[in-house]
Amino acid sequence: MQYSRRQFLIRGAGAGLSVALAPSLLAACGGSGGKTLDLNTVSLVQRFPKEVLTPGRIRLPISLGNAEGVISTQSGIKIPDSLRFVVSDLDGNALFQDDFIVQAHITDVPQPYWPLVVDLKEPGTYVISLLGADAAGAAFQVTAASEVAIPTVGSLLPAIDTPTTKNARGVNPICTRKPEPCPLHDVNLRDALTMGKPVVYLLGTPAYCQTGTCTPALDALLAAHKSLGGKAVFIHAEVYTDNTATVSAPAVTDHKMTFEPALFITDATGKLVERLDAIFDTSEVLDALQRNGIS
Repeated sequence: MQYSRRQFLIRGAGAGLSVALAPSLLAACGGSGGKTLDLNTVSLVQRFPKEVLTPGRIRLPISLGNAEGVISTQSGIKIPDSLRFVVSDLDGNALFQDDFIVQAHITDVPQPYWPLVVDLKEPGTYVISLLGADAAGAAFQVTAASEVAIPTVGSLLPAIDTPTTKNARGVNPICTRKPEPCPLHDVNLRDALTMGKPVVYLLGTPAYCQTGTCTPALDALLAAHKSLGGKAVFIHAEVYTDNTATVSAPAVTDHKMTFEPALFITDATGKLVERLDAIFDTSEVLDALQRNGIS
């Protein structure tokens, strides 16, 4: 299925604009200065796509919002250094003995976020709440991997052809990064998966990313490539076939993607060992690579 730019970004907006009201929260405040956060006007903003979470290690990045939108470092509000979350079932039963204290990620991203990570073994509907909050938490769905169309952790990353400097495969430009294209377009993904090395593959469009997270994601990948380039094959692929941003590139349709950016990390056999969705910074990329033996 082809997605227009509007359709693709609206579907991807589920990774950035789903809001659950939370009138009170427990947080350690600091970061970026500004006025004290008005807890009665705060909302939780789910930064993760909701239809692609599968059992196992699940990453749930959260931002904060208010009446003006998603809170940024330019909002004149003091950003909490950490937030405390509880994950429960639909009946309100906490699933873990301890709550989760999650540190803020503020550097090199358009809006601060808190990447909650939980381990859930079964498909189902769960709820994220802020410790001490009175309002209902934010529900999210975990789906069996067999029912998720995009590449999932534990499966082989499908070998597809991606644009390179030698063969653009109908994509022009092959990189929308400014002022210069990134250097991660020398190797075709299909070839990379036969090289006996881990593959680190980013799907995202710096120029047309509505949520503003694709350029930071690519910058994070480039920072990792600079320090670890010999340990894995690093690849970037664009979302659209050209600058009209109306037709999905083959990387989108072949991998059945409905959001961006997404970072896929495989082991040397091509098995997907981790996927970062929607928003992530350099520290998360480096941590994910180290966690999977790329360091």
